[in-house]
Amino acid sequence: VQLVESGGGLVQSGGSLRLSCAASGFTFSSYAMSWYRQAPGKARELVASIGTVGGNTDYADSVKGRFTISRDNAKNTVYLQMNSLKPEDTAVYSCNAWVGAGNEYWGQGTQVTVSP
Repeated sequence: VQLVESGGGLVQSGGSLRLSCAASGFTFSSYAMSWYRQAPGKARELVASIGTVGGNTDYADSVKGRFTISRDNAKNTVYLQMNSLKPEDTAVYSCNAWVGAGNEYWGQGTQVTVSP
């Protein structure tokens, strides 16, 4: 099982990034997918989640209207489009696959840094 994030980097405030998480080794379409982030010294935070067929999405209040989660089950990939980035969005972003209690997988994370 692998979840491999990509697309992180350094961007100026107000800029955009698109994160990708490529999945392999499990039935991707059966898993709800989420993006989490963790800033230094802070607890991990749920950023966005999407249901198995992409119809149900949910966002943290802090990113509503700026971030969009989507998935392509044919490509076994989940995306996070991040617009109007702010310095407080700086964190390590990780994707999560979940199908039930005790049955979830995590990626290794990708760093997003937003400069003022």
